[in-house]
Amino acid sequence: MNTILKTTIFAATLALLGAGFSQTTLEQARERGFIRVGFANEVPYAYAQPDGTLTGEAVEVARAIFERLGIPEMDGVLTEFGSLIPGLRAGRFDVITAGMYVTPTRCEQVAFADPEYQIGEGIVVPAGNPLGITSYLDIANDPSIRVGTGAGWLEYDYMVAMGVSEDQIVTFPDAPSGMAGLQADRIDVFTGTSLTMRNITDLTDGVEFVEEFEQPVIDGETVISYGAAAFHPDDADFRDAFNEVLHELRASSELAEIIGVFGFGATELPGDVTSAELCGDSYR
Repeated sequence: MNTILKTTIFAATLALLGAGFSQTTLEQARERGFIRVGFANEVPYAYAQPDGTLTGEAVEVARAIFERLGIPEMDGVLTEFGSLIPGLRAGRFDVITAGMYVTPTRCEQVAFADPEYQIGEGIVVPAGNPLGITSYLDIANDPSIRVGTGAGWLEYDYMVAMGVSEDQIVTFPDAPSGMAGLQADRIDVFTGTSLTMRNITDLTDGVEFVEEFEQPVIDGETVISYGAAAFHPDDADFRDAFNEVLHELRASSELAEIIGVFGFGATELPGDVTSAELCGDSYR
């Protein structure tokens, strides 16, 4: 074999190897037939059923979109909520499907898809609400009140902004462990998104969801949060493809139907809000 032919074959081989190594995450997922998703086992957003099947609002929205993108299967990677973003950035999974709130700080670390829902906050207390807690201000005004929330949950920041001392706040890995803490008198109140709190109340003895809870007001505005799937910063192309299908679901009744199964109603639909608007200068 002459030198020119050898050189040509070698160059072609390198080109083929390079093409394989330069596949995007979307292309890789299509080729292997599944996508790895990080979730935190939080009802109603993303959780494993007793038989191991992955479901939840964020999971089913993502499942419908991935199928249309040519990815038929989802492989769930259970992760504590506070470790989801580090896990995504470290390559433990490809996408976060956990109903994660879009915030400017998080936008600096991940590429958010556009929102799939909007929601307020909620609290759970011992039955009878012995301390009469109906707002974060009630907690801020009584330093003896111990309040729990999930590690990495945005409620921590909301409470601090409302004047709750960090010394009052106890963090738990997830909602079930927070409920165990409430039952064991380690805390006096537990807080998270309204749907999570309502759902966990139904599964826990001796507690109640506070219907009269006053939504926090920060910088003069009532806090409303928006949840979305999150992608690695290098996968903006994947995020954009995801958004195209998401917008189709939004424009039809499909998004409402998917999230409605998990207790989300018309008031929880995200409208036309985009993550670019929510992220501001931090949008990726």
